[in-house]
Amino acid sequence: MRIDLHTHSTASDGTDTPAELVRKAAAAGLDAVALTDHDTTRGHAEAIGALPAGLTLVTGAELSCRLDGISLHMLAYLFDPDEPELLRERELVRDDRVPRAQAMVRKLRELGVPVTWERVAAIAADGSVGRPHIAEALVELGLVATVSDAFTPEWLADGGRVHAPRHELDPFTAVRLIKGAGGVAVLAHPAAAKRGRTVSESVIAELAACGLDGVEVDHMDHDGPARQRLRALAADHGLLTTGSSDYHGSRKTCRLGEYTTDPEIYGEITRRATGAFPVPGAGGPQDPAPRDDARVVRTPDGRQG
Repeated sequence: MRIDLHTHSTASDGTDTPAELVRKAAAAGLDAVALTDHDTTRGHAEAIGALPAGLTLVTGAELSCRLDGISLHMLAYLFDPDEPELLRERELVRDDRVPRAQAMVRKLRELGVPVTWERVAAIAADGSVGRPHIAEALVELGLVATVSDAFTPEWLADGGRVHAPRHELDPFTAVRLIKGAGGVAVLAHPAAAKRGRTVSESVIAELAACGLDGVEVDHMDHDGPARQRLRALAADHGLLTTGSSDYHGSRKTCRLGEYTTDPEIYGEITRRATGAFPVPGAGGPQDPAPRDDARVVRTPDGRQG
């Protein structure tokens, strides 16, 4: 089996619609793919409606967290999207995205950059607006060569000239909420130092003691030594290790299935989850309109509950 447990669609900051993403995942030879848009489950209904036969969808989200000024992301898999406490936190994060992005646009204009909020909003379209959409506007203006080049102290990186804070979860709270909603919690790209400061191994150990299920090890932003360190850390603390593309469509260079998760670990993730179940593809061609923070829970035989 080939399993990719970290992807994004236009429901947040990817460039493929959820329907396009699952079709591309099947074409890439994947057997299972997780849709983990930032702080939202809005793309799940569309992805399920277009899910090709032979491909299984793992519903999830990537939660925005911060600890001692360090930004980190928590992948949440197969949780109950109706669980009220986690839903309330996701809505707080999501609702804070627009004023935060507007604040960054204002800072850019104060620096003489002729970016407009209207253009950033148009780039985001129906997705949850975020820094990648602003970065794309900077690419269009010729100020940076790629979206990744905008995530520097000169521009959008944490603590950068135009960075603006937003509502983010404490990671320990995130783990508690994910587990409370019947989900599985995996720390995303914990050694991605080029994105900014990363949390220490002692913090990851503390998170493990509080219920963290795993760490994302095989990722494009982790070099060989970082992967070795993370595998050793995971072994020391009984954590699962995953591999994922962190696919964003044309906004990043990574390919679907570029890094994958071992089938035995995938099986353990599905065994631990009680909030929702993986959805097997039925080959449906329809593309239902995405709903706001779609709430889909499946029974073990795949029927909608």
